[in-house]
Amino acid sequence: MSKKILVTGGLGYIGSHTAVQLIEHGFEPIIIDNLSESPIEVKDRIEKIVGRPVVFEKVEMCNKDEMNALFTKYPDLEGAIHFAAFLLVNESVEKPLKYYYNNLVSTINLLECMAAYKIRNVVFSSSCTVYGNPDKLPVSEDAPVKPAESPYGNTKKMSEEILRDTAATGAVDVISLRYFNPIGAHESGIIGEFQDGPPHHLVPYITETAIGKRPELKIFGGDYNTPDGTCIRDYIHVVDIADAHIYALNRMLQGKMEKSFEVYNLGTGEGYSVLQMVKAFEEATGIAIPYRIVDRRPGDVEAVYADTRLANEKLGWKAKYSLVDMLRSAWKFEQSLMHQ
Repeated sequence: MSKKILVTGGLGYIGSHTAVQLIEHGFEPIIIDNLSESPIEVKDRIEKIVGRPVVFEKVEMCNKDEMNALFTKYPDLEGAIHFAAFLLVNESVEKPLKYYYNNLVSTINLLECMAAYKIRNVVFSSSCTVYGNPDKLPVSEDAPVKPAESPYGNTKKMSEEILRDTAATGAVDVISLRYFNPIGAHESGIIGEFQDGPPHHLVPYITETAIGKRPELKIFGGDYNTPDGTCIRDYIHVVDIADAHIYALNRMLQGKMEKSFEVYNLGTGEGYSVLQMVKAFEEATGIAIPYRIVDRRPGDVEAVYADTRLANEKLGWKAKYSLVDMLRSAWKFEQSLMHQ
């Protein structure tokens, strides 16, 4: 029997790619989502890639009764991967209570249900936002967790604290994966980063501009203390991120954890500025991107990229995809959306 893994927010960008990788590695994902941020059609797309039906339940994680009913139906889970969260930095600045309620209550309800049903293993979808504006680069897991630059970042920091304190009681084991900037799409072009309305992240904004949905790319801030004045990020392929969850699960299931709460950075270790990303996309596709530099955006960090040695050594995981791979896959997905 395949090991059943609960995947919360499993129709989202990273969740859907992880569900595919779980199936390809012999796991049985139990996908839950409240469909507030992702269309149900993503389930059909996952099934198209893997060639068989997948298990899906529409669940509101902030509703404890719905969560209890879920765990009653699936008492034999081997673990959970917790993606479900609102994740827009700028929206979180405007609507902090929406973010604190959703992102924290969902995490608490999950942990209470896992404890009640004696399910030990949880992989948490965290973020490099917990480092704030780091003191030195690249950022290692030993870097201080700074006061968050946004309510969204603060919910990741607070969720990690909740998970760490719960793990300290012996109720669960936790691996928290701190993603840097996931981009790209599945090689099939069938799933990727769906955007409802204006893009919230750089690469979909670039691809939508390239295909003509947007007249130009707005770059937020050209006066940062970086070589070209634009923000620097560590971009990593979403399939590399998805694969890291498999490595984390296997570390737990094989009893290799050294502490009840472990943290790993997921990135490539390379930092690219926004303008470098525009140039790289142009070189990868041959398409020129019109852009305009506008005011900085509240909550944005100047520069951050990862020291990934711990994940490489302890998880045995390493990012495989190049920046060209990432950008070409994102462009393939964008083109596929035009032909539906």
